[in-house]
Amino acid sequence: MAGSDDARKFYAKLMAAQARSADPRIEQVFASVPREAFLGPGPWTVFAGDGRIETPTADPAYIYQNVLVVLDADKGINNGEPLLHAMWLDKVGPKPGEAVTHIGAGTGYYTALLSRLVEPGGSVMAFELEADLAAHARANLAAYGNVELIGGDAVANPPPSSDVIYVNAGVVAPPAAWLQALKPGGRMIFPWRPSETVGLAVLVTRAENGFACRPFMGSWFIPCVGASIAEPGAKIPTRERATRTRSIWLTAAKTPDRTATAVFGDVWFSSRAIRADSTR
Repeated sequence: MAGSDDARKFYAKLMAAQARSADPRIEQVFASVPREAFLGPGPWTVFAGDGRIETPTADPAYIYQNVLVVLDADKGINNGEPLLHAMWLDKVGPKPGEAVTHIGAGTGYYTALLSRLVEPGGSVMAFELEADLAAHARANLAAYGNVELIGGDAVANPPPSSDVIYVNAGVVAPPAAWLQALKPGGRMIFPWRPSETVGLAVLVTRAENGFACRPFMGSWFIPCVGASIAEPGAKIPTRERATRTRSIWLTAAKTPDRTATAVFGDVWFSSRAIRADSTR
């Protein structure tokens, strides 16, 4: 389908340009991975405004734009916003040879993009809790030899040692095990949702003396099972305090102090800045 190939290449160029990416690989991977292969048979339903619209036909050209495609209407699960992911992939910068953990893989589309970004020599371990989605992702990713799909809970089953952890489910705080899984210089990007009114995308980098972090845009994802409810006694930030966060600490290693912007059990957030490039 030559028309769809052209549509995909144009879509890839748009996503990279609108993400203001200086990395040519972002456009390349969006152009090389067919989105329709991860959506099931068309026509497809997309979110539009406060409602939904069905594509006129199963022509893949209709889904090569910045639209949310419904995967599970009853649970509110969609395929994700391509432009957001172009921005996140550019921000977290997966490199050839790196080990990536993808939490909340859905049906595998962005897992596939991650797998291409770490070639050659890199690998992706992808977690998906929803059994139906995990089964589809496993089938969809069968041709991607550097991907392992885990149908399970990444909170109860901590990720392996990783250069990149890419989280696609909202958390009140990243579990301590996720932070500890980051290699020196490793990066984690996640949707921080400490309350119903605060939703921010956060980039974390493991430094020698802690975890540097920077909220960089608004972000709303469905909740991450096991990590989306604050425990009693948690210190919940306002949006203003959340945006001032510059580091994350493990409570076991450092007691929360007057710089704390938020405290959630094993993990707390601070307005104190540390050097993200200070790694072992």
